[in-house]
Amino acid sequence: MTALSQYDRLESLGLWRASRDDQRREVIVSFGNATLVVSDGAGRPLSHWSLPAVARLNPDVTPAVFAPGTDASESLEIDDPIMVDAIDSLRGHLVKVRPRRGRLRSVLTVAILAAVVGGGAIWGPALLRDQAAASLSDLRRAEIGAKVLGHMQVGIGPACRGAAGRAALQKLQTRLFGPNSAGQVVVLPGALPSPVNLPGDLTLIDRATLVRFDDPFIIAGDVVAARADPTDPVQAILRHAGLRATVNLLTTGTLSDAVLNAYAQWLLYPGPAALGENRLIAAFASARIPSAPYATARTARGLDGARLITADPLAGRTPEPVLTDAEWLQLQAVCDT
Repeated sequence: MTALSQYDRLESLGLWRASRDDQRREVIVSFGNATLVVSDGAGRPLSHWSLPAVARLNPDVTPAVFAPGTDASESLEIDDPIMVDAIDSLRGHLVKVRPRRGRLRSVLTVAILAAVVGGGAIWGPALLRDQAAASLSDLRRAEIGAKVLGHMQVGIGPACRGAAGRAALQKLQTRLFGPNSAGQVVVLPGALPSPVNLPGDLTLIDRATLVRFDDPFIIAGDVVAARADPTDPVQAILRHAGLRATVNLLTTGTLSDAVLNAYAQWLLYPGPAALGENRLIAAFASARIPSAPYATARTARGLDGARLITADPLAGRTPEPVLTDAEWLQLQAVCDT
């Protein structure tokens, strides 16, 4: 049994505040896959916090107050001693269980570095990236994704936290990927060059697209497009960061804040190359949404969208809505509350 699986059925009540200016509301707190999940009374997730990043704001004081990070505006108050002990225990465990350079890791590192020297610069760095990415646990991936998101929020503002809009996002994710889909869709208040997929199953879209295009299928397209990229998001960071950061991750299990901040700034401008239309069409077919509406967003970003129209996998059929009209309005207003 892992440290996390000991608590996978544990739930408690808490008082959650989406921002410092909001009123507290009663919520249900539970553990997800490498996350602390905050849900409303109907079980709809309101927020997911990366467990490695969770901070306790008032040590040794009851009720305990937690936040998704030391500088976050969101907070959660819990007076259930069992849940408080569980969160504190996991936080302590995650601090201690950092990847360490053991004998096997050292042997593997030496062997791979030797392969880089022998194979040359063409395939050696790719081999290193494969090994480094494969060595990361889900918790470490979640931590890396949360840190990149934190750096992005410094540049363009905190993620939008409107409760009704976040519930609509969860409904959208369930419609696109199924009820057991992992991860979280996050709306950022500033413009992004394109949707982003981060380690820890974090999908980032922007408010500008929400308010510019009055069609939920376009927003659904952004979410699907982000997740359709076959590249491991850790690999994407390592390709951007270079060989030195890759070796450092492989040997120490960490990436520096400087590396993650540089990647975050690159995501804001100019960002990764957009996916080709054929891959998008296949992803849209799997999600059961039309590709033709998304051609409008592609064209607005200076990309070709003609094939999204001519090869729409749902052409001539009426697609299942991704959101009701009321939910769509709530999602568009996610940054207004």
